Amino acid sequence: MTTRLPRIRRRTEVAVAGAAVGILVFALAGPWFAPHTPTEVVGLPFTPPRPGHPLGTDYLGSDVLSRLLHGGRTVVALSAAATVVAYLAGTAAGILAGLRRRADSVILRPVDVLLAIPPFLVLAVLATATGRGTLVVVTASALANLPGIIRVVRAATLQVAVRGYVEVALARGESWPRIAVRDVLPNIAAPVLADLGSRTAGTIAMVAGANFLGLGLQPPAADWALMVAENRTGLVLQPWAVLAPAVLIAALTVTLNLGGDEIAARLRRRVRAVTVTPGPAVPLHPTGAAIGPNPGRVPVVDEVNQS
Repeated sequence: MTTRLPRIRRRTEVAVAGAAVGILVFALAGPWFAPHTPTEVVGLPFTPPRPGHPLGTDYLGSDVLSRLLHGGRTVVALSAAATVVAYLAGTAAGILAGLRRRADSVILRPVDVLLAIPPFLVLAVLATATGRGTLVVVTASALANLPGIIRVVRAATLQVAVRGYVEVALARGESWPRIAVRDVLPNIAAPVLADLGSRTAGTIAMVAGANFLGLGLQPPAADWALMVAENRTGLVLQPWAVLAPAVLIAALTVTLNLGGDEIAARLRRRVRAVTVTPGPAVPLHPTGAAIGPNPGRVPVVDEVNQS
C-alpha cells in the first residue's frame, strides 16, 4: 500500500502535466493545422457534423473546428499577458513591502481596497470608463490578481528578511532592488511558483468571462469564449459549436489549477524531507566546562573558579 500511493501520485502528476501541455499546444499551434480560415463560410449555419466538418458549422456557416483551432491563442495570450503584468508589479511591490517597513502600510492600504472590490466590477468600471477592448481585459485581470500576489510575495519576503545576509545587506545601505534580485527572489521562488498555477487558472476564467460578455474581443475574431457567446442561440440545433470551446476552456482551467496544486504539494513534500543534521557532540571537561572540538584530548581549561 505504501509503495502504491507514490506510483499513483506520480501517474496523476504526469497525466495532469500531459493534459495541460497538450491543451496549450493545441491552442498555440492550432492555426497551423486549421483546414479553413476562421471567417470562411463553408456551409449553412448550424449544420451538424459531417465528413470534412467533424464539428459542424457555427451561426455564420464557418467551420467550427477551424475556428476552434484559431481561437485558443487569444485566450492563452491575453491570460499570459495579464499574469505577467500582475506578477511583475506584484513581486516588486511585495518585496518592497517586506523589506521596507515604511512602505509596508503605504502599499497594503490600496491592496486592501482592491481586495474588497469584486474583479468583474473592476472590469465593468474600466470598460465603462475607457471602452471595450483587449487592453481593458488585460488591465482588469492584472488588477484582480495584484492584491493576492502582493500578499503572497510579502509574506515570503518577511521570512527571508530576518536572515543574516539580508540584514547585513540592509545595514550596509544597499539598494532594495539589488537585495531583491540577489538575495530575496531566489529564496521566494518556491511559494511564488506554487501560487502561479492557480492564479493563472483564475486569470483564464476572467479573460474568458470578459470575452463572453463582449467586453474584450469582438466578432468576427476567433476566440473560444466568444464562440460560446455567438453560438448559444443554436445550442439545440448544433451543440458542438458551444460545447467544444466550453470544454476546452474548462479543461485548460482545471489542468492548470491542478498543476499548481501539484507543484505546491511537491514543494511541501520537499520541505518536509529536509532534515537538520546534528553537529558533533561538544565534549565536556571533567570540571564541567564546555570546550570546543579537541581530538587530541588536550585539556583546554585546567581550572574553573567556582567562587
